[in-house]
Amino acid sequence: MSKNSWNHWWPVLAVLGSVTALGLGTSLAKQLFPVIGAQGTSALRVGFAALMLVCIWRPWRWPLNRQQAKSLLAFGVALGCMNLLFYMALRDIPFGIAVAIEFSGPLAVAIYYSRRAVDFVWLALAIVGLALILPLGGNSAGLNLSPVGIASAFGAAICWALYIVLGRRLGSIPSGQAVSLGLLCAALVVVPFGVAEAGAKLLTPSILLFGLMVAAISSALPYTLEMLALRRLPPATFGIALATEPAIAAFMGMLLLSENLTLTQWSAIGCIMAAAMGSAMTRPTNKTTEPDVAAITSN
Repeated sequence: MSKNSWNHWWPVLAVLGSVTALGLGTSLAKQLFPVIGAQGTSALRVGFAALMLVCIWRPWRWPLNRQQAKSLLAFGVALGCMNLLFYMALRDIPFGIAVAIEFSGPLAVAIYYSRRAVDFVWLALAIVGLALILPLGGNSAGLNLSPVGIASAFGAAICWALYIVLGRRLGSIPSGQAVSLGLLCAALVVVPFGVAEAGAKLLTPSILLFGLMVAAISSALPYTLEMLALRRLPPATFGIALATEPAIAAFMGMLLLSENLTLTQWSAIGCIMAAAMGSAMTRPTNKTTEPDVAAITSN
């Protein structure tokens, strides 16, 4: 491979590596659910991720005014609720399905901010995908899923949409500072739920070590790879690569968690991925629907 080809492809591979790391870290995290619950696992993941990114970025180097602090707090609360609800969804429904449902949040934001005729095609595809997943009418694929898990995934989707919208207001704040402080605020939201769920079990050395590993794989590594890729990829290319996440999550769930999906559920994931990729491909070049600080994905 020539140097020019490598320079062209490595940012795309970095995004795919980020999505794969997210899938691996989340699959490992789910193995903690029987011991400390979804809330406890989320607390460890978000808490350790916040500490790691604060140490890496040292956000105290840049002063904040009151309005920036308020915006960061709202951003962090949305991020914390998104992570907590997503992990609660994972407790009841397969990984790939949870990610596919959650993708409806950022897709809705992209379509809302664009509102062109072609976006109705992507909206229709997303609706078809969700209809195949949800327990509507005689849909047996949807009837096999937990209503609580589906509701939690939709809650995470709403929070992801809010995370993107609120992130748009942080343009004057360096991205490293925004995400590190945002995760710190998110930890303040999530950790109390984790303590209430798991209590002293969270302090077990083996659990702490496992949680640290999960945070590194599913937060620090993906964020670093995505930030490197964002500097070199057009937003459309980045969005297309990121849209592979539902399929990768489904494969990870199948390989590591024995979560075998039906053909209908795979078709639903394919529809939602196609909608996300189509939205990214047809996005106006003079606009972006999400800021750099939204590079860290939900799970």
